[in-house]
Amino acid sequence: MQTASKKVINGWAMFDWANSVYNLVITSTIFPAYYESISAERQEAGVSYVRFMGREFVNTSLYNYTLAFALLIVALILPLLTSIADFRGNKKKFMAFFFTTGSIACAGLYLFKDPHTLWIGILCMAIACICFWSSYVFSNSFLPEIAAPEDRDRVSARGFAFGYVGSVILQVICFVFVMKNDWFGITVSEGSRISFLLVGVWWLGFGYFSLFRLPKPMAAGNLSSSKNFLTNGYTELRKVWNQLKKMPVIKRYLGSFFFYNMGVQTVMLAATLYGKSELEIPVENLIIAILLIQLVAIPGAFFISKLSGVIGNFKALMIVIFFWILICIAAYFVPKHSITLFYMLGACVGFVMGGIQSLSRSTYSKLMPETKDTASFFSFYDVTEKVAVVIGMLSFGYITEITGSQRTSVLALASFFVVGLALLYLALKKQQQEAK
Repeated sequence: MQTASKKVINGWAMFDWANSVYNLVITSTIFPAYYESISAERQEAGVSYVRFMGREFVNTSLYNYTLAFALLIVALILPLLTSIADFRGNKKKFMAFFFTTGSIACAGLYLFKDPHTLWIGILCMAIACICFWSSYVFSNSFLPEIAAPEDRDRVSARGFAFGYVGSVILQVICFVFVMKNDWFGITVSEGSRISFLLVGVWWLGFGYFSLFRLPKPMAAGNLSSSKNFLTNGYTELRKVWNQLKKMPVIKRYLGSFFFYNMGVQTVMLAATLYGKSELEIPVENLIIAILLIQLVAIPGAFFISKLSGVIGNFKALMIVIFFWILICIAAYFVPKHSITLFYMLGACVGFVMGGIQSLSRSTYSKLMPETKDTASFFSFYDVTEKVAVVIGMLSFGYITEITGSQRTSVLALASFFVVGLALLYLALKKQQQEAK
C-alpha cells in the first residue's frame, strides 16, 4: 500500500492534538491537584480521606479506583463498538460521538466545587476517561489504513508529537488562569474550573477539524440483520484472538505489552498525585514538571523511532523498558520536597513516555496481518491495554491503602516492567527463529 497524502496524515495527527489536552490537563496536571485539595474532608497522619457512596476512602485511592472502573467499562464496550464499526465502515461516527461526549464531560467538571459536589467530579471524570480512550481506539485503527508499514513508526511518532505540542499550548493558557488568577480577578479554584471548560472546547473544536480530514474508512462487510450486535462484537474479538494464537510473535508481544503498559499507564495516571501528596511538591512546580515531560517527550518519541529503525522495534522497546525500571526505583528514593530531583525524574519519564507509546502502537500495526478488520484488531490491542491499566490502578490504590504510602506502590510497578521485558525478549527470540 501507499502512504496517504500529507493532508490526511496531518489530519490524523491533529486528533492527537485535539484529545491530548484531556490527558495533560485532566489526567496529569490541573485536575488531579484540584481534586486532591477539593475532595479532602478530613486528614489523619498526613493522609486525606473522603466519603463516597457510604464508604470512607483515601481520596487518592478513590481517584485511582474511579479511573480503574472507567477503563474497565472501556475494555467491556470496545469489542462491541469496533466490530460494528469495521463491518459498517463508520468509525468516524463513533469517534465523533465519543470525543463530543468526552468534551462535554470535561466542561461539566466546572460544576465540581467542593466535597458536596464530589459526585459530579467523579461522574464527569469517569465519563471523560471512557470517551477519551474509546475515541482513541478508532483513531489508532486508521494508522494501518493511511500509512505503509515502512512509514508507520514515523507517522505514529508524528501523531504523538502533535499531541504533545497541542496539549502544551493549552496547558500554558490554563497555567495563566491558575497561577496568575489575580489578573482576572478570580480565585485559583475558579482558574482551575475555567481550565476544564477550555479543555472541553479545545477537544471538541480540533476533534471535528481532524475528523473532516480523515478518509472514509474501509468497510469489511455488512452485518446481517439476523445477527445480535451484542454477541457479534465479542465474536469478532474471539476471531481476532484465534488468528493471533497462530502468530506466536505477536502473541508474545501482546503479553509483554500487557505487563509493561500496566506500569507505563499507571505511572502516567498516578504521577501528579504522587508528587503532590507523597513528595509534597507545590502545585506550580508540579505543573512545570508535567510541561517539562511533554516537551521532552517530543524529541524522545522521534529519537526512539529513529533507534527502532537502526536496531529494530523489539530491541528498542527492550532498552526503553529497562529505562522505565530504573525510573521506578529512582522514584521510590526521591525525598519529600525535592523539586530539582522531581524535575530530573520528570525529564526522564518524558523522554521515554512518548517513545514507548508511539513505538508500541506502530510495532503492533506492523505485526498484525493484512486485514480490513483494523478496528477489531486495534480493539484487541486496546482491550489488552485497558485491562492492564485496570489491574495497575487497582494495585496502586490498594497497596497505598494497606501501606499508607504511595512509595511502595511505585516500587511494585517495577515488577510489571521486569515481566514485560522478559516476555519481549521471548518474542524477539521467536521472531529471529522465524526469520531463519
